[in-house]
Amino acid sequence: MNGLEGNAFIVAGGATGIGAATARRLAEEGANVVIGDINIARARQTASVLSGVGGEVFAVEFDLASDASVDRLVAHSIERFGTVAGLYNVGADLSAKNLGQDLDILAVDLAVWERTLDVNLLGYVRTIRAILPHFLETGRGAIVNTSSGAAFAGEDARAAYAASKAGVNALTRHVARTWGKQGVRCNAVTPGMVMGETQTAQNDDTLQNTLLAMTSLGRLGEPADLANTVAFLLSAESSWISGQVWNIDGGMTFRD
Repeated sequence: MNGLEGNAFIVAGGATGIGAATARRLAEEGANVVIGDINIARARQTASVLSGVGGEVFAVEFDLASDASVDRLVAHSIERFGTVAGLYNVGADLSAKNLGQDLDILAVDLAVWERTLDVNLLGYVRTIRAILPHFLETGRGAIVNTSSGAAFAGEDARAAYAASKAGVNALTRHVARTWGKQGVRCNAVTPGMVMGETQTAQNDDTLQNTLLAMTSLGRLGEPADLANTVAFLLSAESSWISGQVWNIDGGMTFRD
């Protein structure tokens, strides 16, 4: 894809799953990739696996809930490559002690709401705030955020998660509108059921079969399905696309 080879991109949450697949896709295109993740051991493992695939790949430990940690991720990336062309936000707290306790608003502990918003929404605010001055200085930059169909679904649980992802959609539009004329693009993707290792571990066969029945294309997703779309949105080939939230879910959701 045009505009990837030789450029550097940050994958914020790239140790496993969709993030790791996106790091691979970018590296295969000749891009240099910074894999940021709180799980630094897996991030380093992924970077090692991708060594020699194409562009240079290295790992940085960071936490979406920490301003200083996010600032270090961006600073190290710019120091390593001189300039950064794009950011993919894919991290979230999907742990059993957080997402697993995200119940209806009468039953949920408000600490779950606070943690979810701090990581899933404010974490993206932190990464964008950290990289934006660099993008404005260079006159270009592409951002892709990971949202979720939960933002539209109206479920009887996961209210905090859904609210955080609805916030990501609003954040995406805000960034696109405010800094578009200075060369910054911002889009979001909403994955359907993607069979990475986390989803496989957390979802039982009954749920998977239910979602499969709702999917028009007859299969559940793979991390590469999202990685291909994210790579396109970070590339120069999508240079006239901004402020959009794309459903990448095999035709599960139809939305204008």
